[in-house]
Amino acid sequence: MTTPIILAVTLFLFVYVIIISEKIHRTTIALFGGVLMILLGILSQEQAIHHIDFNTIGLLIGMMIIVAITAETGLFRFLAIWSAKKVDGNPVHLFFILSLLTAVLSAFLDNVTTVLLTVPVTFSITKQLKVKPTPYLIGQIFASNIGGTATLIGDPPNIMLGSAVKELTFIAFINNLTGITFLILLVTLLIMAYHYRSEMRTTKELRQKIRELDETKQITNPKLLKKCLFVLALTIFLFVTHQFFQLESATVALFGASLLLFLTASRSEQNLEGIFHKVEWTALFFFMGLFVLVGGLIETGVITFLAKKSLELTGGNLIFTALLILWVSAIASAFIDNIPFVATMIPLIKDMGALGLTHLDPLWWSLSLGACLGGNGTLIGASANVIVAGLAAQEGYHITFLSYLRIGFPLMLLSILLSSLYIYFRYLI
Repeated sequence: MTTPIILAVTLFLFVYVIIISEKIHRTTIALFGGVLMILLGILSQEQAIHHIDFNTIGLLIGMMIIVAITAETGLFRFLAIWSAKKVDGNPVHLFFILSLLTAVLSAFLDNVTTVLLTVPVTFSITKQLKVKPTPYLIGQIFASNIGGTATLIGDPPNIMLGSAVKELTFIAFINNLTGITFLILLVTLLIMAYHYRSEMRTTKELRQKIRELDETKQITNPKLLKKCLFVLALTIFLFVTHQFFQLESATVALFGASLLLFLTASRSEQNLEGIFHKVEWTALFFFMGLFVLVGGLIETGVITFLAKKSLELTGGNLIFTALLILWVSAIASAFIDNIPFVATMIPLIKDMGALGLTHLDPLWWSLSLGACLGGNGTLIGASANVIVAGLAAQEGYHITFLSYLRIGFPLMLLSILLSSLYIYFRYLI
């Protein structure tokens, strides 16, 4: 083992230990670790920049700006009261409604976009009912990652698979993954609702106050709302059709943000500064540091080595190979970004096909389920997780790494167990 490999692995593990311990803010230690990757010669500055996924960064910035402007119209308060009234202010029913809404939106939008739209609604409702938002936020994290697994455009790993394998069409994802993801979502939400049942209680008086509220009075700027809804509709349309127009998701999000800024250009400079102040910069810089850290593992060959060794262990047996890919993808995606892992696994699976393994469908679906669902395992397992945690911190609610891990990791393992049974009985017998 060469010195760069030892340094890269040691630094990566050191940073993760600090993140888990929460002795230092995760953004600080991730940035520090990323810079050390360059200073120690593991990566050049050019390589480090190359490994930062600016498509993710641009997507986040664009959608944060759109959501910040839309929030000023009162739309989220309107949706909060309307939703709460539909379930008669019942906190448990509200948990299911918000989670299901998040899952459906995540199937057709990027997960990060979805939570940026739904989390403000959650805060508004929980404030009205005086219940802690944390259970609802964690439910939305799970729902966004599970819902994103269901379609070709729901999660970046699926988009990568669809681009690399022509047979994996939009309809193929619907036929092969939507059913199992719905089952996993249902089981997950039922367990979470039971686990958090004591925290999802309110009084009859507060429920009565919810019934008496007039949601239409929450819309404070109808003219701005029309502009926001137009831009949101256009942005969502471009998200759904971005492959047809050959547009990256960051381009779509930044176009929507810049268009909305242009349409509201008469607003004061102070308002503009306020909008940019609401961008979650700490989360963005955390991602940058994390991308560089993972880039160090890629450039030194660590990820490729681990993936190859995992496949060699199966000896070419289709059942063992599919299940190993599923579980390794899930565990890895809980701790590192799933995009570089999937990028490494795609050519390896193709090589297995070239070497004589003809039935590759179970391997592709295993990779998709593992990489997407594995993100629920830890607070840093997926982009949506980090964003929700950041938004919660802004409101004074701290979702710690360990508190999330206690509920997140077991439920993630359960989802992978259900996926294993599905893969085995549908494709391997």
